[in-house]
Amino acid sequence: MKDSIVKMMKSMLLLILLGVVSGRRTQLLKGLPATSTVEENAAAGVSVYSFNVTVSPLSSEGVAILPTIVNSNPLTEAFDIESKGDLEYRVVTTGNPVLDYETMPKSFDLQIFVEDTTGRSDLNILTVQVIDKNERPVFRGNMAIQTVTIYVLEGTPPECIYQVDAADPENAELKYSLLPAPVPFLVLESGAIFTTKEFDYEKDPHCYFLNITVTDPDGLNSTKTVNINIININDERPYFTTKQRIYRIPEEQSPGTVVANITAKDPDDEDSPSRLFYSIQSSDRYFSINPSTGVLQVTGKINRDALPLRLHPNISLIVRVEDSPSSSHASEMEITIIVDDINDNPPECNPSTFRIEANENTIAGTFLLDLRNYCKDIDVDPSNNQFNFTGLSGFGSNNFALESTVSGRLVMTESIDLENPANLGAEVYSLTVRVQDIACPNYSNIIYIYIRIKPVNEFFPVFSNSSYEFNVPEITKVGSRIGRVNARDKDWSPSVITYSIVAGGGTRDYTNIFWISPTKGDVKILARLDYETTQKHILTVQASDQEKTATASVTVNVLEVNDEEPVCSPNFYSFQIPVSLAVGTNINGFRIECQDRDSDPRSFRYIINEGNVNNHFTFSPSAGSNTSRLILASRFDYDSGLDTNWIYRLHVYITDDNLLSARDKTTDLIKTGTVTLSIRVIPNPTTVITTTPGFTVVTKMENLYSESAWYVPFVITLGSLLLLGLLGYLGFLLATWVRTCCPPAGKAGDVLLKSCL
Repeated sequence: MKDSIVKMMKSMLLLILLGVVSGRRTQLLKGLPATSTVEENAAAGVSVYSFNVTVSPLSSEGVAILPTIVNSNPLTEAFDIESKGDLEYRVVTTGNPVLDYETMPKSFDLQIFVEDTTGRSDLNILTVQVIDKNERPVFRGNMAIQTVTIYVLEGTPPECIYQVDAADPENAELKYSLLPAPVPFLVLESGAIFTTKEFDYEKDPHCYFLNITVTDPDGLNSTKTVNINIININDERPYFTTKQRIYRIPEEQSPGTVVANITAKDPDDEDSPSRLFYSIQSSDRYFSINPSTGVLQVTGKINRDALPLRLHPNISLIVRVEDSPSSSHASEMEITIIVDDINDNPPECNPSTFRIEANENTIAGTFLLDLRNYCKDIDVDPSNNQFNFTGLSGFGSNNFALESTVSGRLVMTESIDLENPANLGAEVYSLTVRVQDIACPNYSNIIYIYIRIKPVNEFFPVFSNSSYEFNVPEITKVGSRIGRVNARDKDWSPSVITYSIVAGGGTRDYTNIFWISPTKGDVKILARLDYETTQKHILTVQASDQEKTATASVTVNVLEVNDEEPVCSPNFYSFQIPVSLAVGTNINGFRIECQDRDSDPRSFRYIINEGNVNNHFTFSPSAGSNTSRLILASRFDYDSGLDTNWIYRLHVYITDDNLLSARDKTTDLIKTGTVTLSIRVIPNPTTVITTTPGFTVVTKMENLYSESAWYVPFVITLGSLLLLGLLGYLGFLLATWVRTCCPPAGKAGDVLLKSCL
């Protein structure tokens, strides 16, 4: 009973703790909630369900509170949790009580709680369903606990002498039988045992042993023995020879301890030992009496500290003596047993483990915990329930003390500064206190106290530099890391510093083209840098420890890189020239004009890369200017067969490397623009050509929309596809209409034309 009370109090404490930590609940119980099954009558230690505990990576010590069944619905102690190693656990049966499908609930909801060392906790439910199992029939009443002895008076006519009380756990119909067969007894289907004759004590056996078997429909059976004694008739009442009526015993006596030897005599048996039968008439769970010898002994646990003995320590018994089980000749007497208290309980503290917190730099003398409010000794006698507190020890015990052994008040003796090198890293102090009986045998228990010193944020973050400067080429890829800032503060434990950009870094198109890693301080670019637009960005970076902040200046210098291509106008041109055009002539007055955002106008070179067959064309100037004219460099010669092409498609490359030395050209970035020219040579009127006469359309093509207007070709393409689909659909409708109005021609002589109007 004491163990049950302690377990219930622990469960209530854990439920209170659950309420405290409910805001920090995290999924730690892997595999729960779940439903499992177990057969009724399962022995202790049978595995019901296995699960794992997942702890935080910050939890270096595993779990602080092991998985515990803090409550069940309905309430039961039939289950417990065992560790299988590491963080794997299993729910097992305790065997107390034994699960019974017929008399107990069919399902139990077990609330399982766990907490790791970081304070994260989890609570989940395992539903255990009890499975029915066909069981043997069971005897009830006296036959269930002992061999029944039946006394039959000689001369008694045939009658029912005993009613066997048996039941099937599954409520099935039972059949009764007895052995040996050749006896003067029979058992009915109702379980009633009958005699089949009148017994003669002088001629018949004085004793019979019957094996009563009860069988269920599946063939499972149970057998009990019934002892039948044939007794002689007597007519005198036995009397007690024991004179003592009051006995005193200490509590917690072992079963079988003799309390008294009750004796009696039967006048009918003066010449021989009396055959008397003793019994206790009053209901009692603590004592039993040997029915043959009259020895009164302890049979159950006698706990003076539990009700009802805590209030009423005197136990009264009515002892009865008979000269035969069925005779009316009997005597009774009342005896009183006084139970004395002994010191058999240690002081108990609920809880026995305390977790408290105190801020660092808490002043000496500060009260932390009153242990006496949580401890008691349940012994009844005041001389047995006094206790004190001693033996404060453990890591950091020099910083704490007990005011006195009697009070149990825990106070701080020194202020703790976590930044002090002597205390660095010591955030949790583990203490033990012994609570001990004053009376012998000085039972004791250990109290565990864990004191967490809560860090106080005293210091501002400090950057390693008051300002940072990063030089970044303008062609640096988006997402690249361009530098790192770093900040620390002196608080212990080390604060988690988060970084953010609080000012600067914006452009006309973007709110901020820079990003900083909140945890590492890495600065990255989110958009392409452009030296020609902005040469310098000044950012204000903030470091925060969640309470205090500090800022630093970050200057990003954009380094110029030749990343712009020359853009020329027009970039495509088509024209025609006569075959007799003079060498050195500016063809059709054509002039190309180029621009480069990051290059000097003198840096351009003009090269005809493709299509200049026989080198008839050149640009003047060929380098050093942002404008150049197309010049006919040599005359055409079709008569001799030197020239055969009448159409020239020139691919002109414009590079921005004219001002670079030969050495720099191998290392520096060079950009190239392109222009395409289509030139048709027109023969003289007297010239005979083999081509088909035709006409030439001169078209000047320019890119009239911005590169960013990607949607223009998309819209044109989509519109063309829709128009093509519409035309196809109209063609299909037209074909269908023609087939309907103008069916195919028949045999020869049929009219071929019909009105299709």
